[in-house]
Amino acid sequence: MSETTSRALELLALLQTHRHWPSRELAARLGVTGRTLRRDIDRLRTLGYSVSATLGSVGGYQLEAGPELPPLLLDDDEAVAMAIGLRSYASEGIADGEITALTALAKLEHLLPPELRRRVNALSAHVQPVRRSTPQVPAELLGQLALVCRDRDRIRFHYAARDGSETDRLVEPHSIVSSARHWFLVAWDVARADWRTFRIDRISRFFNTRVRFEPRDLPAEDAAEFVEVAVSQIPNARQHADVVMELPLDTMRARFGPWAEGAEAVDDTHTRWPIGGESFEALLGALAWVEAGVDYRIEGNDAFAAFVAETAKRMLRAATARPERSIAPGVGQKSGA
Repeated sequence: MSETTSRALELLALLQTHRHWPSRELAARLGVTGRTLRRDIDRLRTLGYSVSATLGSVGGYQLEAGPELPPLLLDDDEAVAMAIGLRSYASEGIADGEITALTALAKLEHLLPPELRRRVNALSAHVQPVRRSTPQVPAELLGQLALVCRDRDRIRFHYAARDGSETDRLVEPHSIVSSARHWFLVAWDVARADWRTFRIDRISRFFNTRVRFEPRDLPAEDAAEFVEVAVSQIPNARQHADVVMELPLDTMRARFGPWAEGAEAVDDTHTRWPIGGESFEALLGALAWVEAGVDYRIEGNDAFAAFVAETAKRMLRAATARPERSIAPGVGQKSGA
């Protein structure tokens, strides 16, 4: 492969990973001059790739959508990841996902080298995703949301909330999360000046404003944790209880982070923390957040308190039980002869 061809392929790979590349940064990554970069861009255009250019001190290049799908450059790991993802895609609650995924997978696997095809088949044979039985999400909407999360574009959409109310929202999208058998959009709600999670199957009339925004710090370790917290606090959870712990409210919030949602001060030294879940086992998992050395009691659900007491007894027995070791005759004993 000639140096020019190799460089053009590297340029194409870079353009496919970013929305916009500043000219100087792109030339530096390729180790070429600005003039050579412009010639390489022109070569890609002659091959059918739509590459736009912007002028000025912040000018650069951007790979845009054209009238048809151009070839994609994938390394080995990306090809395997895409093949595995397509197999999982069929069961992820996406409208028409199974047929679309299988036809795309057939085309991709046809091009995979034998060794990569074996890796894909081995992984697929031993990794089985859980099939969803909840509302499906249009693949096109998922794709649009993924792009605005990447490009940091503000969006508008119509939202049907769990309680039946319907509103129009203006948000700054952060991430898409698959959790609790649903797809969620994590975003900053501009009107409410707060972070929110939105069930994507309840989103309609999507509109990209093309207005860029500066990223904000999510009040959680990551988007998945943020969604997990939000789902655990849904008001119609089957079981509820209050945990009253011997911690001042400020200290509790500092230690629990986003999981402290809903906590309130009982007095200067105690905090009431509401917990909810689908079962007693789920509530029991929440108690693990209380650090060792912090005294607490359970209120508001006598049945759950009894469940905790009985579970604690069984766990204590399991932790202290020791199997009786049988000793065969003559083993470890001195002979009487």
